[in-house]
Amino acid sequence: MAAPLVCTRFSDNYELKEELGKGAFSVVRKCIQKHTGLEFAAKIINTKKLSARDFQKLEREARICRKLQHPNIVRLHDSIQEELFHYLVFDLVTGGELFEDIVAREFYSEADASHCIQQILESVNHCHTNGVVHRDLKPENLLLASKVKGAAVKLADFGLAIEVQGDQQAWFGFAGTPGYLSPEVLKKEPYGKPVDIWACGVILYILLVGYPPFWDEDQHRLYAQIKAGAYDYPSPEWDTVTPDAKNLINQMLTVNPAKRVTASDALKHPWICYREKVASAVHRQETVDCLKKFNARRKLKGAILTTMLATRNFSSKYDVHGRSIITNKKGDGSQVKESTESNTTIEDDDVREDKKGTVDRSSTVIAKDAEGNVGTPPPSPALSTSSFGSVLGCFKSSSSTSLGSKTNNNKLSIIATGAVNPQNAIAHQARKQEIVKITEQLIESINNADFEGYTKICDPHMTAFEPEALGNLLEGMEFHKFYFDHVLGKNRGINTTVLNPTVHLLGDDAACIAYIILVQYIDKQGVPRSHQYEETRVWHRRDNKWQNVHSHRSASVASTSAAFPPSGVGK
Repeated sequence: MAAPLVCTRFSDNYELKEELGKGAFSVVRKCIQKHTGLEFAAKIINTKKLSARDFQKLEREARICRKLQHPNIVRLHDSIQEELFHYLVFDLVTGGELFEDIVAREFYSEADASHCIQQILESVNHCHTNGVVHRDLKPENLLLASKVKGAAVKLADFGLAIEVQGDQQAWFGFAGTPGYLSPEVLKKEPYGKPVDIWACGVILYILLVGYPPFWDEDQHRLYAQIKAGAYDYPSPEWDTVTPDAKNLINQMLTVNPAKRVTASDALKHPWICYREKVASAVHRQETVDCLKKFNARRKLKGAILTTMLATRNFSSKYDVHGRSIITNKKGDGSQVKESTESNTTIEDDDVREDKKGTVDRSSTVIAKDAEGNVGTPPPSPALSTSSFGSVLGCFKSSSSTSLGSKTNNNKLSIIATGAVNPQNAIAHQARKQEIVKITEQLIESINNADFEGYTKICDPHMTAFEPEALGNLLEGMEFHKFYFDHVLGKNRGINTTVLNPTVHLLGDDAACIAYIILVQYIDKQGVPRSHQYEETRVWHRRDNKWQNVHSHRSASVASTSAAFPPSGVGK
C-alpha cells in the first residue's frame, strides 16, 4: 500500500466557510476539516506584512499553543505556513465571554464564582506545569466552549505567553493589561509564573463583587495601588462574602511573589475543594448588576481602541516615518492615562542590541514603560491581533461590543489619527464629509421627532454617556425612546446648529466626530434663549451602512427650562 500523502497546503485539509472576525492584517473564518467534517476557527495571517520579529512571535505562540492540551484551554489544532499566508486552526468556541454569560444567568452565587475560578486555575496550572506563563489573564481571554449551560471555561489568546524553565524568574519585558499587572512587573523586577496568579486574584475579586480591586483613572495612581497591594473589602457588598473567599484572594494578591500561592496550591484551597460546604449559595444580584456596568465600560473602551488601531495611522506623536517625536520625562504629568477598566494590552519586549548597535524595542502594541511613557511606535499590527485575538470577538452577541461582532480584537493600544498618505487624501476627505452628512441626518431625525429614522441610523445596542443618565453608561434605545415619546412633541420651534465638526477617521469602517451643538428655543415666557454643549459620536460602517454606536455629551453650559434628552434627542 502506498504511503499516505503529507498535505502541506491549508486547502488540502480544510474548506473555508464564512468570515467570523477581521483584524488589521488577518481574518478569522470558520472552516471544515475535510476528512472528519469537524468545524474549527482558522485565523489567516497575511505574512507579507510581518516583520522578522513578528514572525518570531507568531512561531513562539504556535509552539506554546501546540504543547498545551487541556479541556480549559482553547486548543490549537494546526499551524500551516504557506508562501503568503499563515493559517492557525483553533477550537471553534461559540459560548462568548464568561463575564457576559454570568450577567445573563438567572442565578449566580459565590459557589458559582468558585467553580469559575477553579476552571481558570486548572488552565493556569496546566500552563505552569508545561513551563508557560500566559502574562495576559483578563476577562476578554476567558471564553465558554458553547452556549450550553455549564459549558467549560476556556483560556484563550497566548499572544503574550512566554516559556520558562521551572521556577525561573527573569525580566521578560513589560507586558500585560493595566489593571491585571502584578507589582513585580510594574517595578521592573524579575518575574515568572506568579504574575498569572496575581491576575487570577484580580479576576476572582471581580467575580465576587463585579468591580476590580484596583482602580483609578490616572495610571500612575493605579500602578501605585497595585505596587502597594492597596485593596480592601468595603461594605456592604463584601459583608456577604465568606472569609474563605477573601482568604484565597489575599493569598493570590500577595505583593511578594515568593509568598504568593501557586496554582496547584490554590486548587487545594477549601473554598474551591469543598465549595459545597464552604462557599455561599445565595444569589448575588448586586454582583450581577455591577458586573453589567463593568462589562459595558470595558467593552466600549476595547471596541473603540481596537477600531482606532485598525487603520495603522500613527498619532501626531510620531513623524511621517513613524519615529517618536515625544521626549517625555518621567513625572512631567503628560503620560498616557489608562484606568483598570481598560482592556488595552501593553507589551514592551526586552531591549536588545542588534548588529548595527541600534536598539530593538519591537512591541506587540504601543510600548510603554511602567510609568506609562510612550516608547517606540507600534510595528505592523498583524500580531497586535495575537493568533487567537480575532477568535475572541467572533462569537460575542451583538450587544457585547459597541462596534459589532466583527471588530474582533480587544488587546490593542489606542492610536489617534495622524498623517495620511497623500494618495489616500481624497478618499479620506470624502469619508469625512460622509460622516458629517450622516451626523446631520441623525440630528435632523431628532429635530423632526422621527424615531424610526433615528433607529435606522443608530446601532440597536448603541451606548451613550449623557448628563440625564447620572453618570451611567447606557445601552440600547429605550432611554432615547422616552424622549421621543414624551418630550419632542412638546418642544417644537427648536433650532439646532452644528458648529466646528471635527472628524477623526479610525479605519475604513469607523470614525469619530466631535462638534458643538448650539440650541435656540423659546421658553415658556416667550423669551428666546440659547445654550450649547459638546458632543462626540463614534460611527461604524456595516454592510456599507454607517451606524452610530456610541455618543458622549457634555452638560449644557447654560441653564434652560426646557428638557433636552440624550444623544441629541429634542435638542
